[in-house]
Amino acid sequence: MFLYIKTMAKQTYLWILKIGVFLSLLSVFLVFKDFLFPYITSKQISFNILIEILLVFWIAFIVKYPEYRPKKSWISYGLVAFFFALFVSSIFGVDFNLSFWGDVERMLGVFHLLHFLVLYFIIITVMKSWKDWQILFLISVLFAVIVSIVGLVGTHYSTIGNTAYVSGYLIFNIYFALLLLVEEKSKVFRWLYVLPIIFMLLEFKKADTSGAIVGLGFSIFVVLFLYIIFSKNKRIKQVSLGLFILIIVLTGLLFANKNSNFVSQNSVLRIFKDISLEKNTFQTRLISWRAALKDFPNHPILGTGHGNYAIIFDKYFSPNFYDYTRTETYFDRAHNNVIDIMSTSGIVGLFTYLSIFVAAFYYLYQGYRKEKITVNQLVLLIGLISAYFVQNLAVFDSLITYIALMMILGFIYYLVQEAQGDILEIENKGLDNKEIFALAVAGIFSLIIVWQFNLNVIFMLKGSIQGQVYFSRGMLLEGFEEYKKALDYDTILDRDSRDSYIRAIISNPGVLSALEPEKAVEAVDYAVDLAERNLEYNPNDSLMQMQLAQILDIASRMNQNKFYFYSDQALEAIDKAIEASPGRIRIYYTKAQIYSTRGEKDKAIKTLEYAISLNENYYDSVCNLSKYYFFYGDEEKAYEKMDECIDRGGKDLLGPIDFVKDLIVYYTEKDDKERLINLYKRLSELESELNNLLWGGNADTWVNLAKLYAEQGDISEAEKAAQKAAEIDPSLEASVEDFIKGLE
Repeated sequence: MFLYIKTMAKQTYLWILKIGVFLSLLSVFLVFKDFLFPYITSKQISFNILIEILLVFWIAFIVKYPEYRPKKSWISYGLVAFFFALFVSSIFGVDFNLSFWGDVERMLGVFHLLHFLVLYFIIITVMKSWKDWQILFLISVLFAVIVSIVGLVGTHYSTIGNTAYVSGYLIFNIYFALLLLVEEKSKVFRWLYVLPIIFMLLEFKKADTSGAIVGLGFSIFVVLFLYIIFSKNKRIKQVSLGLFILIIVLTGLLFANKNSNFVSQNSVLRIFKDISLEKNTFQTRLISWRAALKDFPNHPILGTGHGNYAIIFDKYFSPNFYDYTRTETYFDRAHNNVIDIMSTSGIVGLFTYLSIFVAAFYYLYQGYRKEKITVNQLVLLIGLISAYFVQNLAVFDSLITYIALMMILGFIYYLVQEAQGDILEIENKGLDNKEIFALAVAGIFSLIIVWQFNLNVIFMLKGSIQGQVYFSRGMLLEGFEEYKKALDYDTILDRDSRDSYIRAIISNPGVLSALEPEKAVEAVDYAVDLAERNLEYNPNDSLMQMQLAQILDIASRMNQNKFYFYSDQALEAIDKAIEASPGRIRIYYTKAQIYSTRGEKDKAIKTLEYAISLNENYYDSVCNLSKYYFFYGDEEKAYEKMDECIDRGGKDLLGPIDFVKDLIVYYTEKDDKERLINLYKRLSELESELNNLLWGGNADTWVNLAKLYAEQGDISEAEKAAQKAAEIDPSLEASVEDFIKGLE
């Protein structure tokens, strides 16, 4: 009877922990829209809570049943050393809060990463048979198929929120399906695993992430090469060699002819055209990687601190960056896992990270030599790790890839360690008190963590979203109060909530006029306080200094009695922002705005002229300078710069509607048709936004645009513009029909 109760207790622990591991895979589906950054926070917080609960049972389990404690493994040592290196780099880094606790947008601080380490140890503790692993891989593949179907019928980023993350997730599960296929004994069921692979490949194609495509493609070469080297089956060797040569030849031919119509017009082959060293996204990453290499000698041992890559990127930000993109100009990750780890956690972090994979390859090879690992397992696992590693040279890990990585490392541990034989059962007399003590202590510890670092964060996130909702509805006072309540929870992740409130004020300061003067001043002062608190984490944060400068500039306008008190501080903050990132052009726009608020016209103009000199191809600066000249009443210089702004493609920066209409009047008088076409396009866009219509708001705008296209001889665009006019105003259909016939 005693043995029966004891066995049941052990099985209870095992099933709790196994089910917990299975449940961790469900996080891929979680998206709570009332959370800030819902695709990230919904998954990570739920995962954290689950792991913190499982940790209690795991500790009690290995206390009571020491025979289940993880055995010595260089993979385990490597993982522990890596996470410890990240923790040490956090202590000596530039922003401990960001390093250890992370931020809401990524949730990849050391605190969160440690949960993946716990998952790994739970996995290697309880996944003791191929049946366990078969179930785990089956569940993961099933979930990946669902993710793929959601992506195929809906948005390409599915339930994950980022196509790069989707691609990395699918790479793991494609290989999981292959592992299930080669291990399946039944020939009938074996080929059923091909079906999920087809679904995943279709979604992988739709996600269209270049780094992942290169990673998966590279892994195919690795797999074929390894079969050539290690397979004992002569036919497999021959087929692998033939495919290896064929793929190399075809790949070479397709890359050599990637600009041909045959490649460009084929939806599958087009990836060869998209993979290019000249691609804008690759060029921006090159700039990012050069910044990391420049800074590395300053922090070679421990780096700038885990997660603090933004400080490096800002410091060496090149104005040439704007030649390749006008939007994604803030990198908080290097978009290369190796460079990111090297720059933020130094040689120590990089060495311990690489040691994990060296250990994995070592165990795979030794396991194969000792016949504990089959050739299929050896080849597919090395292929998977290769795909993961290569695709991470253009991106970085997320929750879903970390979970999958822990699974693979745990599986390698199982193949080498646990496949040796059954676990030796050990009597556990006298351990009950230790078990109860472990449950009690670990339970209390877990409860505190769950409440303080997860549930309170949830309340803060939900309150922040509610504050944003109130702001969007014009309920400013309610939004202000909601944010105050949200931030009263005083969580370790308040940084992003404060940031969202500050941005809401900066993006539309005019809405403050709807509040009573005292309340408006209070709302702005609160934003100033939040900006200053964010800067306490890292005074050299260029973005945070710029935000402080912007909100102080608004405060100076709101409170004339303290104008120079705020304005002087704004200038001081913007100068610190520039010092931290002198090549970032848009910071100078904020400085020009502060000078303009102070009535210092010449300084504002000179600041913008300097911004133009940093990168003359970046037309935003010219467009801004034109607007300043208009503001100061210097129309001759204003229109001179406006000509340049429109010619360079800056029409999308023009607004509001009345300003664009005034420009149309001016260029109509000059009979400048080319610039008028651009202005009418912009007017149609602004009217469309205003009226929330499908094709645009004002039929007259499209009529005028159609006439201009016709005068320029652009018949196709003239027809489209005329048809849009008719869609907006059906009474014009007959006139539009006659107009189109006249074009013919």
